[in-house]
Amino acid sequence: MAGKTTLVKELREKTGAGILDCQKALVESGNDIEKAIEHLRQRGLAAAQKKAGRETNEGTVAAYIHPGSRIGVLVEVNCETDFVARNEQFQAFVKDIALQIAASSPSFIKREDIPSQLLEKEKSIYLAQAKEMGRPESAWAKIVQGKLEQFCQESCLLEQTFIKDPTVTIKDYAGQAIAKLGENITIRRFTRYQLGQE
Repeated sequence: MAGKTTLVKELREKTGAGILDCQKALVESGNDIEKAIEHLRQRGLAAAQKKAGRETNEGTVAAYIHPGSRIGVLVEVNCETDFVARNEQFQAFVKDIALQIAASSPSFIKREDIPSQLLEKEKSIYLAQAKEMGRPESAWAKIVQGKLEQFCQESCLLEQTFIKDPTVTIKDYAGQAIAKLGENITIRRFTRYQLGQE
């Protein structure tokens, strides 16, 4: 029994999930910690999707100044209640988002925020590049689509790989935070300043 208690404690520390959820995940995974973590992540993301439609009118505005004072970020992240807005886990999540913005310089929060004229401009550039490469015409559409996908992943905060954990995207990380905190969370807006740049 002591071994089981130790496993539950370890799983709680790694995931932040409740005791009963950890016990159930360990039973379903045959006491395999890695499988239990995966099980909890899947359940957490499913729960996060259910919360996605809920109003987020509370939250915080955070500032991050990178050492050397050459890059600064202001970010607004919203949640459902003032109680969660003051929670340490929520504050840590907001700081991580500000750090991500400073390091990865996204231009948009999500794909839907990219203006259609910018997407069309990028497509025409990628088509010209595909032609320059001397690829057959039948491959052009696929090349353009691949490059456009990469552009969106680099430009959109939610699609970027999390700098602290390259196995998840910011969208997945936000989903994990929603599952842990039990409230919907929205990254509302941000501004990134870099010395000498517009």
